[in-house]
Amino acid sequence: MFDIEKIRADFPILKRKVNGYPLVYLDNAATSQTPQLVIDSIVDYYSNYNANIHRGVHTLSQEATDAYEQARQKIQHHFNAEHAHEIIFTSGTTHGINLVANGFSSVLKKGDEIIVSALEHHSNIVPWQMLCERTGAILKVIPMNMEGELIMDAYDNLLSDNTKLVFVNHISNALGTINPIKEIIQKAHNVGAAVLIDGAQATPHIKADLQDLDADFYVASAHKMCGPTGAGFLYGKEEWLNKLPPYQGGGEMIAEVSFEKTTYAGLPHKFEAGTPNICGGIAFGVAIDYMNSIGFDNIANYENELLKYATDKLLEIDGLKIYGPDVAGAKTSVISFNIEGIHPYDIGSIVDKLGVAVRTGHHCAQPIMDFFKIPGTVRASFAFYNTKEEVDTLVAAVKRAKGMLS
Repeated sequence: MFDIEKIRADFPILKRKVNGYPLVYLDNAATSQTPQLVIDSIVDYYSNYNANIHRGVHTLSQEATDAYEQARQKIQHHFNAEHAHEIIFTSGTTHGINLVANGFSSVLKKGDEIIVSALEHHSNIVPWQMLCERTGAILKVIPMNMEGELIMDAYDNLLSDNTKLVFVNHISNALGTINPIKEIIQKAHNVGAAVLIDGAQATPHIKADLQDLDADFYVASAHKMCGPTGAGFLYGKEEWLNKLPPYQGGGEMIAEVSFEKTTYAGLPHKFEAGTPNICGGIAFGVAIDYMNSIGFDNIANYENELLKYATDKLLEIDGLKIYGPDVAGAKTSVISFNIEGIHPYDIGSIVDKLGVAVRTGHHCAQPIMDFFKIPGTVRASFAFYNTKEEVDTLVAAVKRAKGMLS
């Protein structure tokens, strides 16, 4: 049973008011809200077994280490990675991407080619541009069409024996487009290229099977999945993680240190220098357990129903344009829209006064906005704890904003 009222009761923030109105939180693509169960796990760590991990024989250190490593195993099992040591804890998606980009500095040479898609978040563009500056590699872009989908024929033409790395998001944060990543991965592997998938927007909605996808790298953040900020993971195939050099030097990532030579620890510790966000990793595992207790099939079915309802209601507003694909299996619960003649920031400011939280701007995806020749959009992004009544509130607020600004 998908009991929406019971689910909403798990999130204390949904009880608050903003500007005197009940909060309608529709900025889930930026960060999801946190259930009490996850909040309690953070308090429990600091209250009962706060200690550094992997380094102590005392009881608290052992308890913290066990909880942290159990969280790693939860991530492994949830995403069906072959080995737990292929899961590297990070501070989030951006950290994971930069870790891989840094490692490929020792792999690429001048004239090698790397491919990015036109639908990427800045965090999956800028690190690769920096990599090209360091190595002399060439960055190529898979173009998009007016429906907000990648042009796969163009991708086929970009691939060659010179292609060494392809990186694309699983789902676009700006448009909600679900990219055909399994096909993208297979075609890249046919020319010997590795593939990194940015899963930040997919993981709250889709239970990715990493062995089935055959991705070489996959990155995501806890705070998109009802977890805390400052925690995430990088999955990398064992062969690639062994090949890449460490990202940072320091404690924990070493085997032996002398002033003459240092040898590095094995996986995953080779990439986990210093004291990590221990409670963040533990809470990430609790958040995954929570979402699995609801069920990802249940989440997907409910969110798709909510997305269709919101799309239909918003399109009843005269002059409103939605960017991106249709809802029929091509996108997840993001609606990015504008109203003709009105700046998106103005709409966002007015609906906030009515308690509705949406995101406005370019959503760290300026190339997409440039493609559509717009300054940005209003983005309403939904989670499994949102309701059709909240959609009705959003629509009423947008209509009121339009009336005030027209």
